[in-house]
Amino acid sequence: MPEDTKKRAALTERKLASPSGLPMEAVVARDSLQDWNPERDLGYPGEFPFTRGVYPTMYRGRLWTTRQYAGFGSALESNHRYRYLLSRGQKGLSVAFDLPTQIGMDSDHPLARGEVGKVGVAIDSLEDMQTLFDAIPLERVSTSMTINSTAAILLALYVAVAKQQGANLKRLAGTVQNDILKEYIARGTYIYPLRPAMRIVTDIFAWCRQEIPNWNAISISGYHIREAGSTDVQEVAFTLANGIAYVDAAVEAGLAVDDFAPQLSFFFNSHNELLMQIAKFRAARRLWARTMRERFGARDPRSMMLRFHAQTAGSSLTAQQPENNIVRVALQCLAAVLGGCQSLHANALDEALALPTEQAALLALRTQQIIAQETGVVNTIDPVAGSFAIEKLTDEIEAATQEYISKIDAMGGMLRAIETGYVQQEIQKSAYEYQQAVDTGEQVVVGVNRFQADEERPIPTMQVDPEIERIQVSRLDALRARRDSAKAKAALAEVERRARSTENLMPAILSAVEAYATVGEISDALRRAFGEYHESVVI
Repeated sequence: MPEDTKKRAALTERKLASPSGLPMEAVVARDSLQDWNPERDLGYPGEFPFTRGVYPTMYRGRLWTTRQYAGFGSALESNHRYRYLLSRGQKGLSVAFDLPTQIGMDSDHPLARGEVGKVGVAIDSLEDMQTLFDAIPLERVSTSMTINSTAAILLALYVAVAKQQGANLKRLAGTVQNDILKEYIARGTYIYPLRPAMRIVTDIFAWCRQEIPNWNAISISGYHIREAGSTDVQEVAFTLANGIAYVDAAVEAGLAVDDFAPQLSFFFNSHNELLMQIAKFRAARRLWARTMRERFGARDPRSMMLRFHAQTAGSSLTAQQPENNIVRVALQCLAAVLGGCQSLHANALDEALALPTEQAALLALRTQQIIAQETGVVNTIDPVAGSFAIEKLTDEIEAATQEYISKIDAMGGMLRAIETGYVQQEIQKSAYEYQQAVDTGEQVVVGVNRFQADEERPIPTMQVDPEIERIQVSRLDALRARRDSAKAKAALAEVERRARSTENLMPAILSAVEAYATVGEISDALRRAFGEYHESVVI
């Protein structure tokens, strides 16, 4: 055999491993797909098991919703950014809240000092929420709110503003993240112990079904699990295991599966490996459909649909040569679209350095619009179906995910797996191994460990005015001075009373925000009833 032929043969036979640990073959043939049945495993778009998409016409009928995750400084500044993006073709809002709002502290709390308005918008009361959505008709936009521990409060604030606008609540559309389990796993913005926190989640499920039936009551989020360093398989596995835990909790609380499951949604990370991401989304959709039908006995096809929002990978962005991030984000967006997302956020090129400038945010929006309008990938529904490489990856991700879920079931479920630190340890191990690969150069990051620039060119970044914190605290003082204090106090007492009972919390929380009780005050009422969570050290 000639030497060059031997080399080609050796390269073809050699299997590379992806960062997720799955083998990547040079050539995938039909016989590599063991027990693959297209009728059973693929079907048609909009039909069980939804591998090819949750809707029959997908983007030929309606494009995904373009959302740019935004929020910073004051409610007024964020309102200006929202109106700017909507005027330039964005179809939905995605709200980022600052850290004090996320953990139930008002802007004047001592621990909030220096954090007000920094990583999102500061929201203390209904007054701030009114400003945030001023001149934005909530009945005509779809809004996603990235909020978890205080999700019930922020959802109540949103509904209160909609009521003031005269909106028909039955027509409100959007999502509240409300995924508390991934906070214990990957982010840390928890407040209450696990089981009371789960009670809040299921109270939101029940209330949304009655009051805002078109609203997604949860966005079960793998995004942050992947950002914490998990593999793609772990992202799907731990996200679906969290979903199973929420369904279990809702059923235990007396809800019928087909009454609440159509309002569940998911949130995934679209990372660098193009084929892996496409397969990941398809595998998640198929496995969730099978889980809901076979494990929970769902009969409504909407209960089996894994509808998901995708966001490009923040952890993949580099401060070095930040213009390279434009290319990364475009490819990650393409993967999400080819994977069948229902809504999508594109990160801005400067987000490894700071919150995005208006120009960077607009460029990120244009990235989605170019994919939608110029590439032609929206014209064919699931154009990757039948690719041997894609189908093999889809099968492998589904099998590896099911193996994790079975292991978690054997432990007693996801709550137990979190309490023992198992999930956190798995993610830490994967994050460490990936960083080792970057440090040794085995994993190439362009501009960081290869193809470095001799001299970095600075780019303009956005700065949050520190004066915003003083103004926000002043506004909060003025609100407390002019509101009906007795009414607010009584409303807070009712929140605490309900928390100590089994009654649904949402009506009391809505009354409290309408009485201008603050996010911190309502959170404190729940703290008095539930206590606070203290994380175990995971080694």
